[in-house]
Amino acid sequence: MLTGKQKRFLRAMGNEMDPVLQVGKEGVTEAVVTSANEVIESRELIKGRVLQNSAEDPKAAAEDLANRMGAELVQVIGRNFLLYKESKDKPVIILP
Repeated sequence: MLTGKQKRFLRAMGNEMDPVLQVGKEGVTEAVVTSANEVIESRELIKGRVLQNSAEDPKAAAEDLANRMGAELVQVIGRNFLLYKESKDKPVIILP
C-alpha cells in the first residue's frame, strides 16, 4: 500500500508521461493485462487511457486492471490513469 507522500511523488512523475496503454471498447481483456505486465516490469510506472468508445467507467476499468496485475492504482483523472508496480529484478523508482 502506498502512502500519500509516495502517491504524490508518483503523480508528479506521471504528469510528464504519455499514455502507453489503452483500454478499448472490449474493456480489460487478457491481452491488455499481458501487455501492461510486460511494460510495467521495465518501467514500474505506466500511464493508461480508457478510450471514449469503451462502455466501462474509467475508474472501474483502472481498478480492475490494477487488481488483475497486482499493481497499485495511483491516480485516475478523466479517462487517464496511473499504475505502479515495483520491478522484481531491477527497481528503477526509489520511493520517498
